[in-house]
Amino acid sequence: MLMDLLYVISKDQQNKEELLNLLQQHQEIRFVSLVGIDYLGNDTDEKIPVKVFIDDIESFLFGTAVQTDGSSVILPGIATLNNAKVDMKVDLTTNWFVDYNEDNIDEVTGKPVGTIRMPCHLYHEGVAVDSRYILKNAVNSFKASMMKLFEENQEYLANFNIAFDEIEDIEITAATELEFWVNTPNELTEIEELSTSQVLKEQYWKRTKGPVRTAMEQSLDLLDKYKLEPEMGHKEVGGVKSKLTEGGVLSHIMEQLEIDWKYSTALQTCDNELLARGLIKETFRKNGLDVTFQAKPIDGVAGNGEHLHVGVTLKLKSGKVMNLFHNYSEKDFMSEIGYGAIMGLLRNYEVVNPFVSSSYNALQRLKPGFEAPVCIVTSLGFTKEVPSRNRTVLAGLVRDEHNPMATRFELRSPNPHTNIYLTLSAVIGSMIDGISYVVSNHKHSADLLAELSKQPGEAADYLEKNRCYRSEEDVFEHYSEEERAEIFGRAPRTVYENTLALQDEERIKVLTESGIVNKKIITGYTEAILEKWTTELEHRILQNYSNEIRAISKCEGDDFTEYDLEMWNEIDTLRKEIMKDSYVSKSLFTLMREAIEAKNYEALSNLQIIVDDKMKTLRELYVNYRRNLMSC
Repeated sequence: MLMDLLYVISKDQQNKEELLNLLQQHQEIRFVSLVGIDYLGNDTDEKIPVKVFIDDIESFLFGTAVQTDGSSVILPGIATLNNAKVDMKVDLTTNWFVDYNEDNIDEVTGKPVGTIRMPCHLYHEGVAVDSRYILKNAVNSFKASMMKLFEENQEYLANFNIAFDEIEDIEITAATELEFWVNTPNELTEIEELSTSQVLKEQYWKRTKGPVRTAMEQSLDLLDKYKLEPEMGHKEVGGVKSKLTEGGVLSHIMEQLEIDWKYSTALQTCDNELLARGLIKETFRKNGLDVTFQAKPIDGVAGNGEHLHVGVTLKLKSGKVMNLFHNYSEKDFMSEIGYGAIMGLLRNYEVVNPFVSSSYNALQRLKPGFEAPVCIVTSLGFTKEVPSRNRTVLAGLVRDEHNPMATRFELRSPNPHTNIYLTLSAVIGSMIDGISYVVSNHKHSADLLAELSKQPGEAADYLEKNRCYRSEEDVFEHYSEEERAEIFGRAPRTVYENTLALQDEERIKVLTESGIVNKKIITGYTEAILEKWTTELEHRILQNYSNEIRAISKCEGDDFTEYDLEMWNEIDTLRKEIMKDSYVSKSLFTLMREAIEAKNYEALSNLQIIVDDKMKTLRELYVNYRRNLMSC
């Protein structure tokens, strides 16, 4: 009976006649929900009885059937409490999905109750302001810019052996890879055990077993029913071996997994990823397992990435599809358009990064030693004949000599909680800038390869003089921390530092002049992520640190010596400096809370860096202290 469920409503079915027919055939569908995406990537959800939808179907499809307010969505500076009305208008350009609740069985049909999740746009005072619309706007801006550039510079179509009049459409293609940690609820694993297993790569690509295997297989099957075309599910680098109870049940599960599915258009890819996260989490829950998509759920162990693959295709009137990043006419790393796209991303990454890494947790993941990028650098390959798979760079070129359609870029910095709609929008804006430079200045492959491969101090027409942008080496091992900062630029350490680029009038032009966003949206987004950062610091990070410090206790046994006492005194002094006030001094935690209250973001940023470093030192001291005691 479950084979009869409806999972996808495609674009050509989103009309009154087809929808009424589908709802008549599938009476287990009892609700509809409009899905809008705010600036932090939160998706709206509500249960509207399907009868209400049917009675007012024209308004739902072509008007404004639902309204919300500024307290329901995060659109600061736009939907405010004194001007809160937000209209929700259904988007008829991407697939709709039917979400089934297997815990609620419809009495009439015997099937799980379904809810149609309809992507929508959020309008404030008649203007669309949501993340989905911003991405749609970015895609349209890219198409218009590329068509204009090609019309005025048709020599750049020679690589593809086509004329301008043959072009029907230009499309951004994208895909994401979703990593996540899964564990048995309420069971903890020692960080040292996880770290050791990671270094030894004991879990990477190993077989899944028990409930993890079942949940993985069910997730892949379910993604296929929603036409996401899953390509792979496997263990990632993190995790430890589970244990078998006396009853023959696996417990103490702590594993990192990855699931991938087929690429699609830009907007559909983002909608697909939102769907996939929910399906995976719910499927693992039904198998008695917790799932977290946090960027850095466990300090000292690999975090969760969400690598973003981006390409551009050219659709001809004949029906033929070509890859704009691939060089068809000669053996080269990529086309001039491809060079322009990657150079635009690297040159403008400081203004892309605030959309990629917008939280404390996201920046904690981007640390050396965990296969996460820390430098603005690309890799093309040691030779044009051998594709690169350098996993230490920010954005790598992915290609297959035998498959021209495979040429694309992989941005390795996003995580599962990245607002992928806004990230992809910012990436598209940077690509427009780089490609415009290439085409408007009549640059060709040899010149572009030389500029992309330049050394620090070498002058360049587009890229910054004092930076290096390409490395085929392991950037974690080949360069020291100081060298990385000097030649690739210093990475932001806090959310505040990451927002500074959004306050730079010159840097944000890559987004505003292309019409992707305006300054009001940038200001609102900046306010949103700063508020999230300060709230998390005050009510989550400081609380967690406090619990950790309180759990540090003095051990005294028969083997306790003056050496141990000296070590404990150092630990105790440090934990009091971090957390405890006195008549003569304030703790670092108190100073942070005062900075939050005063909205002194610069001071708070500096204090966060100090506290994070001191907490790391405190952990190391306490581990060494306990190791030296035989009876603790």
